[in-house]
Amino acid sequence: MVLALDVGNSRIKAAVFNLEKLQNYYVFTIDNALDNYKIILKDNKYITSVIISSVGKFNEKEFQSVFKNTNITTVNHQSSFPFINLYKTPTTLGIDRLVVAAGATLKYPNKNKLVIDAGTCITYDFVDSNNNYLGGAISPGINMRYKALNYYTDKLPLLTTQLPEQIIGNSTQESIHSGVINGVLLELDGIINIYLSKYKDLTIILTGGDSIFLAKSLKSTIFVSSNFLLESLNLLHTYIKRNE
Repeated sequence: MVLALDVGNSRIKAAVFNLEKLQNYYVFTIDNALDNYKIILKDNKYITSVIISSVGKFNEKEFQSVFKNTNITTVNHQSSFPFINLYKTPTTLGIDRLVVAAGATLKYPNKNKLVIDAGTCITYDFVDSNNNYLGGAISPGINMRYKALNYYTDKLPLLTTQLPEQIIGNSTQESIHSGVINGVLLELDGIINIYLSKYKDLTIILTGGDSIFLAKSLKSTIFVSSNFLLESLNLLHTYIKRNE
């Protein structure tokens, strides 16, 4: 069994896989990581390998104190990936973006694929049918947009995500919801349509914490998987082991 860890800035997401089947899923804060590592090990006694993607502060010694007898792989820019990286600044490319691009390539080989990760930021990552990673885009996520309106003004309130009832907001709160949510939806549909105009056989994957919320209102046909990064880590683990 393989344990996949996605280490963010404040939270860790973890999933245990038996081959390609997700067996157990966990979410916990970095501050409470040690206790949760012990819980994971207690729940899953047959973990033999671990693969880690980290964009936050990962305490490797703390992790190894629990998972003493496992084979640990930490994904970095020197890891083996199933695509040719044509990004002009490859060492600045986020590990999380590399992982989802790898997952898309392994799951949909020799197809044009666009991975949209709607989390803290909204990232777009494109791999063509020849398995060349070309790049993508980064924009503020939903919560970041709400927080920016509150932080950079004196009177606008800090709101939580809510689907607006109509395009015309008839109150300050409804206007904020309309601006933020409709802005994100129009951005997503617009960017997807640009890709579709260039790549007719495009496979689109939507993931991240806001993926299910957004998918209900998007016009395009997409595959939605809120745990695609963890699934990609599991696929990448198999790929790395085969190519060692």
